[in-house]
Amino acid sequence: MSSERVPPGISAVVPNVARMYDYYLGGKDNFEVDRRAAEKVLALIPEVRGDARNSRAFLQRAVRHLRQSGVDQFLDIGSGLPTAGHVHEVIDGAEVVYVDNDPVVLTHSRALLGHSPGVTVQEGDLREPEKVMAGAAQVLDLERPVALLVVSLLHFITDAEDPGGIIRRYRDLLPAGSHLVLTHVAPDTMPQKAGEVSAVYRNASSPFTTRRRDVFESFLEGFELLDPGIVNTREWRPDATTDRSSVKGDYHLCAVAAKRS
Repeated sequence: MSSERVPPGISAVVPNVARMYDYYLGGKDNFEVDRRAAEKVLALIPEVRGDARNSRAFLQRAVRHLRQSGVDQFLDIGSGLPTAGHVHEVIDGAEVVYVDNDPVVLTHSRALLGHSPGVTVQEGDLREPEKVMAGAAQVLDLERPVALLVVSLLHFITDAEDPGGIIRRYRDLLPAGSHLVLTHVAPDTMPQKAGEVSAVYRNASSPFTTRRRDVFESFLEGFELLDPGIVNTREWRPDATTDRSSVKGDYHLCAVAAKRS
């Protein structure tokens, strides 16, 4: 899409949050309108680009850990544009269902992943847990543990949409032994920037809501945290490839948690 050729049914007038994220990651599936919006965010918080990479790397470490623990079913909601290191690329022998409600994401995902073994792309909205889980049940065995991935997504759900209630509904629908992989932008270390960043996203395809650590912690009610608990994405079980360099703002929280019963 970097050539600015717009596929049918896709808008290049409004900045798209998935394409902005792709730009942060160094991808090419974005338009000039997305790059301009993303650069406004980067002007406010230059660390966003590294933070996006750290978030993606956390996702990869988390799914590897869960796969090694025996989990072989992964439900990735708000999966975003297919990029290097997508879930199915970093684990073997597992069933992966990618879910998104963004036509940009769905078009590209189906084109690139439609014939990948063990991979299914479905349309669905995080805010409709029952519909999402019913769709996933066409592929996954919901009598066995599932890893639910909600990464770099919940901050695009407004307070009025009750993000905590949404996660609780998924918790109640998941079988025992399942896991939740969750991240959220938290402005604790730089609250003065939160309003300006949110203002940029008000003109994009989805609004942006930052929430502090105590709110993020409340989303995990009823789950049992895996070590090291709630930390910044680069601090969750880092490996040799993890960027441990000093970052001015550690503001992307993450956790992996289990539903025991």
